[in-house]
Amino acid sequence: MFEQVIWGVALEDILLALSTVAAALAATWVAHVLLWRWVRGLARKSRTSLDDAIVSAVEKPLVAAILAAGLYLASFFLPLLPAARTYAHRGFLILISLLGIYAVLAMAEAFLRWYQLELATRTETGLDDKLVQGLRVAVPLVGLLMAALVALELVGIELAPVKGWLVGHGARLGLIMALAVVAVFAVDQAVPRMVTRIVARGAEEMDTETQKRATTLTQVLATVAQIAVLSLAAFMVLSELGINIGPVLAGLGVAGLAFGFGGQYLVRDLIAGVFIIMENHYRVGDVVKVADVAGVVEAINLRRTVLRDLDGIVHTVPNGEIRVSSNYTRGYSRVNLNISVSYDTDLDRAIAVINRVGKALAEDPQWATLIVTPPQVLRVDNLGDSGIEIKVLGDTQPIQQWAVTGELRKRLKKAFDQEGIEIPWPHTKVYFGNWAPGQK
Repeated sequence: MFEQVIWGVALEDILLALSTVAAALAATWVAHVLLWRWVRGLARKSRTSLDDAIVSAVEKPLVAAILAAGLYLASFFLPLLPAARTYAHRGFLILISLLGIYAVLAMAEAFLRWYQLELATRTETGLDDKLVQGLRVAVPLVGLLMAALVALELVGIELAPVKGWLVGHGARLGLIMALAVVAVFAVDQAVPRMVTRIVARGAEEMDTETQKRATTLTQVLATVAQIAVLSLAAFMVLSELGINIGPVLAGLGVAGLAFGFGGQYLVRDLIAGVFIIMENHYRVGDVVKVADVAGVVEAINLRRTVLRDLDGIVHTVPNGEIRVSSNYTRGYSRVNLNISVSYDTDLDRAIAVINRVGKALAEDPQWATLIVTPPQVLRVDNLGDSGIEIKVLGDTQPIQQWAVTGELRKRLKKAFDQEGIEIPWPHTKVYFGNWAPGQK
């Protein structure tokens, strides 16, 4: 009987169980090596990486499910006690349910990670980034809750009250949050197009100034619209949870009134921000000077303006602190340069050289697209202590005046050296007593 029975189990049953496990391992190998390799090859041919992320996310739970199914089927060929078979059945159902929840969570995480890496960086507002970060925390928590409920239900613990509440309110809460997420994404996609269409109305093409205006308005309007959507969703969630939102709104009104008295500076910033944006004082990308701070506008909203200066330092200026705003790049920019020559220089000759260099710079293909009007002499501006100052003016494309001015200085220095025109430096004449007749 030893050949047919081992530890009370028929040898034939053991072989069948081992064969089932081997078949499960073979199916796992086929799914992992052959099928999944083919699926990944198809995913790489698409233009987006979302399908690659989903395939990678589903691979592990699918392999684990195949192995679990093989082990579960193998248990049928073993003479287990009824209680043990019941526990095995429940354990298998719990494991399959948890793997299914894990697969859904992995696909959701793959989608959120894909959106954050590929789409969120292209949007005009940063609110969707924060929403995605929040969802990446909330989705696993919901998954853990569902996994716990499934496990408790399969173990045999009565969860009728919990299930009743979830059936009655959970679906509506999920729908509200899903619609809120969709609305936030829709606002982020629709607002830029709508603003661009309105701002560019009547223009033949989108120039730099129009694009700056559209970008600034998009950032502000998209953020305000998304905050409104999320606020409405929050009130709907509170109402669904059975919380009376009437007292909440009244409390918010009282708190807003108290906050208004204590937050006068914030109110002032918001009002100033409305006028700055609506009157188009400056846009994202402009070089401005506000509140004695000069730099490139990196961001602007109703409360503050963010500037980055030439040293790379970021300055945050409350809009209420802005009394005068100076825009260096509105419409066009200007080369405004004073060139000094020595007192013994022939001014007509120096002016001719300066105008010639300015014209040559404007005709250079590398610089022609940046220059609106060639730099040329306006006047003799000052008789200084060391030399005669000649003012040179010329119009450039917005924010290009510094590059053009630097190139003009370099070319003028070379031209003056070739023409023998002296660029003076400070001189000091020392005088002792009276000069003798005929001396200077």
